[in-house]
Amino acid sequence: MAEASRILQTTLIPTFSQNPSQYTIKTHPHFYSPPLTSKKISPFHRIRCSISTATETATKTSVPWGCDIDSVENASNLQKWLSECGLPPQKMGIQRVEVGERGLVALKNIRRGEKLLFVPPSLFITADSEWSRREAGEVLKKYNVPDWPLLATYLISEAGLMNSSRWSNYISALPRQPYSLLYWTRSELDGYLEASQIRVRAIERINDVTGTYNDLRDRIFSKYPDLFPEEVFNIESFKWSFGILFSRLVRLPSMGGRVALVPWADMLNHSCEVETFLDYDKSSQGVVFTTDRAYQPGEQVFISYGKKSNGELLLSYGFVPREGTNPRDSVELSLSLRKSDKCYNEKVEALQKHGLSTPQCFPLQITGWPVELMAYAYLAVSPPSMRSRFDETRWRVFRVNLKTISTQMAAAASNKTTSKKDIRYPEIDEEALQYVLDSCEASISKYSKFLQASAFRFKCASGSMDLDVTNPKLLNRKLFLKQLAVDLCTSERRILFRAQYSLLYLRLESFDQENSNLLTRNSENYFNTSETIKRYKKRRIEGSEDFRWFQKAIQVKNQLYIVWHCDTNGCLGKGEGPGRGLGDGGGGSGALSGFECPEQKHEK
Repeated sequence: MAEASRILQTTLIPTFSQNPSQYTIKTHPHFYSPPLTSKKISPFHRIRCSISTATETATKTSVPWGCDIDSVENASNLQKWLSECGLPPQKMGIQRVEVGERGLVALKNIRRGEKLLFVPPSLFITADSEWSRREAGEVLKKYNVPDWPLLATYLISEAGLMNSSRWSNYISALPRQPYSLLYWTRSELDGYLEASQIRVRAIERINDVTGTYNDLRDRIFSKYPDLFPEEVFNIESFKWSFGILFSRLVRLPSMGGRVALVPWADMLNHSCEVETFLDYDKSSQGVVFTTDRAYQPGEQVFISYGKKSNGELLLSYGFVPREGTNPRDSVELSLSLRKSDKCYNEKVEALQKHGLSTPQCFPLQITGWPVELMAYAYLAVSPPSMRSRFDETRWRVFRVNLKTISTQMAAAASNKTTSKKDIRYPEIDEEALQYVLDSCEASISKYSKFLQASAFRFKCASGSMDLDVTNPKLLNRKLFLKQLAVDLCTSERRILFRAQYSLLYLRLESFDQENSNLLTRNSENYFNTSETIKRYKKRRIEGSEDFRWFQKAIQVKNQLYIVWHCDTNGCLGKGEGPGRGLGDGGGGSGALSGFECPEQKHEK
């Protein structure tokens, strides 16, 4: 679905400062110096990039340049032009592909460890590239515009010149509308991604793009209307150019982290199963990547866009990897202090000293989470009698001690035990765990509400949830966006279930090593836990706090099992499969009460 190079290693675009003097532009030799043209930019119809949702079928509107997302004709012309400009013969060709609309496919046998591409620097687009309209470039350099807005403006300027630009073949091969959350409306973000923290980041990114354009317009474009006509340089065209940058800009470590657009290389699609990425090779003097697997003729060749979560990939590239294929997937859990806390102000001050806030988001992965998460939880639940521990010295002690706890949690998350003993604060230990557990349950509840509602609406709209999300042209726009949201929320909810179980495992391990071992059993017979509960009753008094924790751990692991099999093998159905048979432990509480497995099947 997505076609792009490795994502720039940043989560937010640089804002355009009100004080341009703080920015400096590096001076390097230009890669290309085209002849000056005195031809004025011809007027365009006002560009509109957002997709209308007035009708049931998606209506395509676009900028007056570029091509359809799956067009290979323009891309073939691009390869021919690049070859004429110094691109060496390639072992890959551009084709329509099952994953990514179009991509680079092996034309010959490719060995593991083989270097490919060799795109020379003369074909890069960087902040130092020569402008076809040199006057426009000189104005932006005069105002010390930083690289991101400079490159965005450069793309629009060259695109507006059509065939008069050196880069016309490249721009004609770019999608008219990149896959990006920049094109989601606010109502779509609120309706489909309400449960995910990616919604907040998407809104921030849209605001950053809008704010950057407004600053450029007010400070520069309005003063030079002949160079920057509003018919071409407007918010719609800036959404397009920033969408291209977010999905295609490459950071090259061997060139000091320099960023560039690298034509042809940016036709490579992403796979979570490969780790190779683009970089500059000094010996061959070109951008290359080294394959980490062999490819047969006809196979699509992949690179990695970086160690990104599914949410980050959706944010920049507009796609969500297949369920369970991304080992770097994560979900952000939001924690906050209670304003009714008598020590609220003191705790806020302690957090601010260490770069934290309220609310604060922490990334949860299958293998664990940051040390700071539990430190935050301890601080959040600590009573006034522990005021002395709010200061910097005690906070450092919290962090040191919690390194052991973090190791234990990671072991719990992977069903491994650890012999290391950690230092706890027993007077608030259980409260801290419950605090994080409650936050997980609140988040899970939001995800479950959306997924259950979406399953019903999908069934009514299409008769099936088995949708081909690799081809949005075949889908109603709303169905396509909602399917992306369902895929994202499904993967993020699964991580939350796993984190919830890890917390309960940690609590149980603290008082009963034998009991925690029971929770590591992986056979299906384990999930019929009536015998396990009977054995446990002999050792613990039913109704005790420890017994309630044990029951809840059993419930969570059963829910985790149901969610896992629902998402990968099809729905087990409410009341079916190994999730039943909990004996006295059934029923659940909080977000788990009345949990229903969405009646859907994911076979993408």
